[in-house]
Amino acid sequence: MGTSPRNFDSLPEECVSTILSFTSPPDACRFSMVSTALRSASDSDMLWLTFLPSDYLSILSRSLTPLVLDFSSRKSLFFALSRPLLLDGGNMSFKLDKFSGKKSYILSARELFIEWSTDPMYWSWRSMPESRFKEVAELRTVSWLEIEGKIRSKDLTENTLYGSYLIMRVSHRGYGLDSVPCEVTVTVGNRVVKSGKAYLWQKDEKKGNKENSLDGVPVPSRREDDDNGWMEIEIGEFFSSSEGDDDEEIKMKVMEIGYHLKGGLIVEGIEVRPKQV
Repeated sequence: MGTSPRNFDSLPEECVSTILSFTSPPDACRFSMVSTALRSASDSDMLWLTFLPSDYLSILSRSLTPLVLDFSSRKSLFFALSRPLLLDGGNMSFKLDKFSGKKSYILSARELFIEWSTDPMYWSWRSMPESRFKEVAELRTVSWLEIEGKIRSKDLTENTLYGSYLIMRVSHRGYGLDSVPCEVTVTVGNRVVKSGKAYLWQKDEKKGNKENSLDGVPVPSRREDDDNGWMEIEIGEFFSSSEGDDDEEIKMKVMEIGYHLKGGLIVEGIEVRPKQV
């Protein structure tokens, strides 16, 4: 037998908030329109604290612009954190998924290990108005391409399937990036959990190709809700477990050592975000 709004109205607000904590942020917002009692419970700090990550205060302490966040309620703070927030001096972007409350990050190019990136003969660092970060890395020319990002499992939402993605584009002077595919790997601790291949460029975008692949090998695709022209290629996926107290290092690597010259790749960063399942 179902529960009517009148049944909820007879319950203490704390009890209703506890019940709503087993739903989702969008569901809580919908319940607020049912009755006055449900509105009070669905807007309560007690409820929205359950949707915020347990380390939200630590995240806030790393914000580049903490004063722009709305602290008037935990609900308003949740939705403030569902928009991109720059952390760690502007070298990392963080946000909560507004539907699930799960955490996602973008590691800027400055947060990555990029082989030869300190040598201006091979890589240049410059600003781009289309980027969320102060600098991006542009490949001049190399024969050995290696890009790696790292994140700790404790920084992610537990019991969640994550995907990692290289955010990139190719300049007008791009060359050699479609000759052979790169090796892409994800390592959790000392275990390789995902490995595969991917092209970093599909020249002329091979008109008519709807599969985002070339001969079965993935190619870059346009990012959803991104009007700035950035592309992405999936490096791999992994599961963030809650078993034990282990805090494992997760490494995401793109590597191509075909010993032929290539250039024109522009790297904004690596995103780690929950996958829709």
